[in-house]
Amino acid sequence: MSDDPRIAARGSQIAARGPNEPRATSHEERLLSVDHLTTGFDIGGRFVPAVIDVSFHVAAGETLCLVGESGSGKSVTALSIMRLVQPPGRIAQGRVAFNGRDLRSLGEREMQHVRGAEIGLIFQEPMTALNPVFTIGNQIEETLRVHGRATRRSAKQKAVELLDLVSIPEPQKRVRDYPHQLSGGLRQRALIAMSLACEPALVIADEPTTALDVTIQAQILELLRDLQRRMGLALLLITHDLGVVAEMADRVAVMYAGRIVEQTDARTLFADPRHPYTRGLLASIPGGEPGSRLRAIQGTVPPLGSLPPGCSFEPRCPDRFEPCPAAHPGDTLVGGSERHTTKCYLYSRAVEPDVRPEEGRA
Repeated sequence: MSDDPRIAARGSQIAARGPNEPRATSHEERLLSVDHLTTGFDIGGRFVPAVIDVSFHVAAGETLCLVGESGSGKSVTALSIMRLVQPPGRIAQGRVAFNGRDLRSLGEREMQHVRGAEIGLIFQEPMTALNPVFTIGNQIEETLRVHGRATRRSAKQKAVELLDLVSIPEPQKRVRDYPHQLSGGLRQRALIAMSLACEPALVIADEPTTALDVTIQAQILELLRDLQRRMGLALLLITHDLGVVAEMADRVAVMYAGRIVEQTDARTLFADPRHPYTRGLLASIPGGEPGSRLRAIQGTVPPLGSLPPGCSFEPRCPDRFEPCPAAHPGDTLVGGSERHTTKCYLYSRAVEPDVRPEEGRA
């Protein structure tokens, strides 16, 4: 149990909002399953991995937060799920199953029907995700028509209803506005409306509040929670903000240098973090005693193609010891829970070996 008051405060925040109780999830209940995913880039004649042997699942109706510093591989993971990684990037290995189908085996035309209709994607910056030369209404209507969810006539009314659903004021007027005529918060709401137009079962939200001020961030998070309750959405929320994790997560996967280094339910993560990187992240939360110095994790995330031979966190880890520089640890069950795993030699032997793609050979 952590005795850091900042971590305890986040734990109290989770308790106050009343998250879903952690529960075992059978394979039949898993809406999305990512198994041993490795994605990277062909650079200078060699394969440089950005996502390494990543495995997680999302059940229907739950929120999984994928958290980590910039450059840890979170967004590449999301793009891999949607098969939107552009050359020289490519998925080298792994399986991505959605509703029992392997998305990697689908043809591009089939995958186009999955994107938007079955899996929605909310991008980090709506100004780049929205087309500046079409009205908000035109873009929502096109989404509905492409996926056969509305006729040309009914799509116009449906677009107004979707803007009203995400609490955009005067939706009949705003539907005719161009993206530049909306504030940042309204643009993000319009993007959420577009991602929900076809009533997908899963929404992937990639840093949906990063470019917004604090008050608007809170409104967007509350909107996502409300829509999730009303529509039964599963949510894969990508963020670097532990405050967002405390507000939203049922379960959390912590990423570092392309790998998931710890995975458990949100309450356990804040109450009993095990990986040194997770503990460092939680200890860096502002809010200690007045006048106290902010804590920071020394060093930086290693760049692609320059990962250390052993544990990727070893050069920055305050707890490193003899085996850490030699090879990267595999997953270990910790805390007596089958739902709490970490990649760290501080704990018992790994339940399976780590898989590391050799650069240039994946």
